[in-house]
Amino acid sequence: MSEIPETTSDVVWQSSPPGSIYDYIKVASFSIGPDGLVDQWSRRAVDLFGMTSAEVRGKDPVEVFMPTELRPRGHRQVAEILDGKEWTGLVPFRMPGEGGAHGVAEVYVMPSETESGERAALCIVVDVRALRGIETDLAASQAIFGQSPFGFLLFGTDLKVQRTNERFATVFGGTADEHRGRTVHDYLSRPEAERMNASLRRVLETGEAAIDLQIVGAAPNSTDRRHWSINLYRVHSGSGRPIGVAGIGTDVTRRHVAAREAASARRNLALLNEASARIGNSLDLETTARELLDVAVPGFCDLASVDLYQGLLTGDEAPPGRWDAPHPESYGGGSAELRRVAFASAVSDAPLITTPGCSKQDGTPTAVGEVHRYSFNSPCSTALRSARVQAIPGEEGTLVQSTLAVPMVAHDTVVGLVQFSRTKGSEPFGERDQALAVELAARAAVCMDNARLYRREHERALILQRSLLPPGDPEAAGLDIACRYLPGNTATEVGGDWFDVIELPGHRTALVVGDVMGRGLRAAVAMGELRTAVRTLALLDLEPAEVLSALDEIARGLGSPSGTQQASRVAHKSREADLSEVYLATCVYAVYDPVTRRCTFANAGHLPPVLVEPGEEALLLDVPPGMPLGVGGEPFEEVEVELPEGALLALYTDGLVESRDHPLDEGLRAFRSALTDPARPGVGPHSSPALRPDAPPAIGAVRSLEDVCDHVLTTLDTRHGEDDIALLMARIQGLPLEAVGDWRLPREPRSVGRARELARAQLVSWDLEALVDTVELLVSELVTNALRYGEGEIRLRLLRDRTLVCEVWDAGLVQPRRRRARDTDEGGRGLQLVGLLSAAWGSRRTPRGKTVWFELPLPDGDSTAEPTVEQLLSMF
Repeated sequence: MSEIPETTSDVVWQSSPPGSIYDYIKVASFSIGPDGLVDQWSRRAVDLFGMTSAEVRGKDPVEVFMPTELRPRGHRQVAEILDGKEWTGLVPFRMPGEGGAHGVAEVYVMPSETESGERAALCIVVDVRALRGIETDLAASQAIFGQSPFGFLLFGTDLKVQRTNERFATVFGGTADEHRGRTVHDYLSRPEAERMNASLRRVLETGEAAIDLQIVGAAPNSTDRRHWSINLYRVHSGSGRPIGVAGIGTDVTRRHVAAREAASARRNLALLNEASARIGNSLDLETTARELLDVAVPGFCDLASVDLYQGLLTGDEAPPGRWDAPHPESYGGGSAELRRVAFASAVSDAPLITTPGCSKQDGTPTAVGEVHRYSFNSPCSTALRSARVQAIPGEEGTLVQSTLAVPMVAHDTVVGLVQFSRTKGSEPFGERDQALAVELAARAAVCMDNARLYRREHERALILQRSLLPPGDPEAAGLDIACRYLPGNTATEVGGDWFDVIELPGHRTALVVGDVMGRGLRAAVAMGELRTAVRTLALLDLEPAEVLSALDEIARGLGSPSGTQQASRVAHKSREADLSEVYLATCVYAVYDPVTRRCTFANAGHLPPVLVEPGEEALLLDVPPGMPLGVGGEPFEEVEVELPEGALLALYTDGLVESRDHPLDEGLRAFRSALTDPARPGVGPHSSPALRPDAPPAIGAVRSLEDVCDHVLTTLDTRHGEDDIALLMARIQGLPLEAVGDWRLPREPRSVGRARELARAQLVSWDLEALVDTVELLVSELVTNALRYGEGEIRLRLLRDRTLVCEVWDAGLVQPRRRRARDTDEGGRGLQLVGLLSAAWGSRRTPRGKTVWFELPLPDGDSTAEPTVEQLLSMF
């Protein structure tokens, strides 16, 4: 029966709906007549035993259902029952139709009488297997319900609690039975209870479960806010009729706290990222202060202000905020003078910050631009003096709830004070907030201190930069030269790339381009040392490969500790590693001879030179790359190339052809395309992706080297600022044949006179009669020395360009050495005479001997003064 009316006047009987408890238990009945045979067989018995009434009625139940070995006992038991004895017990039976399977039935036997008074029996049978299954299900359900670590409630259709488990009772007090009949209003605040009730009704009506319903409340006798995650689902009877809603609750307060902390950490991290991007974009102190407040308000606080030391703003070398500064009492019993440079507020019509104890000495608020002092005992003065943040609670009746007075510290120097305030109703500052406030103030302080030092450092960097690069426009015999230098560090305007043009004897020229790994001032210092070393080695007139080998040794010496540094090597390993990295460099060194128009190249890990012959496409010269300077262990190779007249030679650094946006090969193709004659078909500034999309169109062949350099820099997509850029370009001109006099003389005494005659005739043809006497004398001295101390054939060569150079070659390897002759010596004064009468002189090794040379200015230039009597007498 599913329902019983409340009134007894009108009783209505209904059959049990499908799925009642009797269906699960499988209760059946049958009766035994006085003869011990079955005389009645219920329909449930048919379902239980699988035999129809016709098959069983009139038969002995013992013979039909019980196994053979148990039948004697069964007959005795039936006889006792028919004698009027009640009996209850377990009876095994054979289940027809299931392959002879056996079951166990729990039988309740009640004696009865027929109409004639004979004894019979009524048997109630329950399938033990179904009963055990129900018991197991109930035990499992009770275990899950009672032992669950989650709070469990069962609401009836009236949304009242019908059952709870012990976990729920532990949280909300009392026993589980005491919660029956309660509603959600007994546990939650009104808004939360109504939200929970609405969810219960929706689940009960629609059957759709509610997953992870977030409810906030407090346990009895506790003020701590708890967060619960509630899962609701509808519960049905066996017939499918809704009988209530089950709810499982989990305390997720810790998860919410962790999520809130994570959100706070993400907010702080985002704020720091924003600070990194927005603070320090200007070298103006007040602008930097406003950038700080733009980041902090309203993302971090509601009100904020920045005070900077007046000495910092006026450019004093030693700001008064140093920790080792004189005691603040020397400033009249308070802090040094500060100026309020910025103020920001997220509150409309908010007054200036009036932090308790941190107002001006006269107690009035401080306006932007006003100079003031803090009293000695104020929290703000304490923060400035101790360089530690001070948390200041708000006062009653004021807008401010709490304030953080944070000193702005940079490089052990306090440059000012920033105050962050939150108004009433905002969340008070916590430990994480204090750490964030210190970080924000420190970042702004570093930017401000850097701005203070920028002018001085920038000026020094510019002085260094000017001293490291060749002054003015370099000049060289037989070469038209143009160059460009763009430092990657636009702040200091110095970098590690360099180029140089060095005049060598015999009107030869050394062209150098190098790149120190690294950027900025340290790379520039390393570059300056290497450039000085290159110039020194070049003056020794060594071969290019020898110059790079010696330079490699120097670079390795620069990058390793020396002398006094040896003792601290272990303590400064990381610092030394940085230095050695800075002093790694690449370099290409070329020596050009304008007489032969041949150029000898040696490369130390640098990009290959580019050669553009007239009417041809630009080509990369095949120069062995070698190892970078400072690596050591590998010799350098030389390559000699004959350069045609009018050809264009370009030496450069990787900043010109390589960037993050395009690979090196693409940049090299674009560079070659920019150097090739733009008027040629199929070649132009847009033939490579590495060219600038906004490059100006070419209008024919570029005429001057200056125009070529400008064309390259404006055409290539160099991404200036990523790396230093150095570009050295030379157009090959060569010395004309009429500017060279070259003769070979036999090794015999009369060659001295012949040399004088040849030199005189050549000078007359050049209209240089004013130099004839001096040249004859000096040529005579050099040829005489070659005959006396040299070997093999003698070669005399005169070169006329901006100066006059005379060279005497022989096969001897012994270098001439200038010495002071004794008073009694008849000779030994030739080289002294050469040194007195020439502008410069020297000797160099050649592949087949040596060359001794001297140089004289042309008559229309700055002539060398005639030697004085004292100078001439000094030779004796």
